[in-house]
Amino acid sequence: MLRQRLTDALKVAQKRRAVVEVATLRLILAALKDRDIAARTKGDANPIDDDGLLRLLQTMVKQRNEAIALYEQGGRLELAERERDEIAVIETYLPRQLDEAEIEAAVRQVIEDTGASGLKNMGATMAELRRRHAGSMNFAKASDMVKRELG
Repeated sequence: MLRQRLTDALKVAQKRRAVVEVATLRLILAALKDRDIAARTKGDANPIDDDGLLRLLQTMVKQRNEAIALYEQGGRLELAERERDEIAVIETYLPRQLDEAEIEAAVRQVIEDTGASGLKNMGATMAELRRRHAGSMNFAKASDMVKRELG
């Protein structure tokens, strides 16, 4: 479903001549096609599902945030701005991101539900968080919170 939304959005953006949106959507669809090809070579004929696509989009946002920091350090503010524009396009296809308080509440809920009691249960806790909150949570922040809660 999300894959079709992206394809349709590309067509609309092309008609509107929205240069940044067209370029960003093409990057997303190309990355998606690469993942599909990689999955097929491993013997999985099924295309990537929406959860996999959401993880891909989150990775793309993370990469762009890292690039922004590097561009700003190097004084390339115009390139940093371009990355911000791409992030804005990508984020329109992601669910609303949880804020820190919501992440903390979700972490505590999963720890309670799974009965996690120490750092040895961190992997299972993170897996459950990913299952419940795919696409809507910053898992780097969540990981730090899980460590703090279980540690």
